[in-house]
Amino acid sequence: MGLDDLTDDITAEYGELDDEYPLELDRETKNELAMLAAVFDSTDTDELIRRGIHALFRSTVDTGDLDFHLRQSYDVTYDEYLAGMTYDEMTGADQFPQRDDERRYQM
Repeated sequence: MGLDDLTDDITAEYGELDDEYPLELDRETKNELAMLAAVFDSTDTDELIRRGIHALFRSTVDTGDLDFHLRQSYDVTYDEYLAGMTYDEMTGADQFPQRDDERRYQM
């Protein structure tokens, strides 16, 4: 097997992707999926897509991107989501009364 065989396999996989998925794949995505299908000798591109979603999810967790977006949108982190409670709830910090900073230094 060589470069020509790889190119042929990618081209064949690329052509089959048009008929297989109801979502529209751009050229770059189809090319990458075709490359993965050819390299892993997989006729089940659904499995490659599932792996891709898992890899993207793992990557966003590992780099902190998921926590960043969760904190922006929902004011929680992934760990808080998994635990079912916020850090303040875990540590008991939300049980103390709020300080009255206006009256704090008045005598």
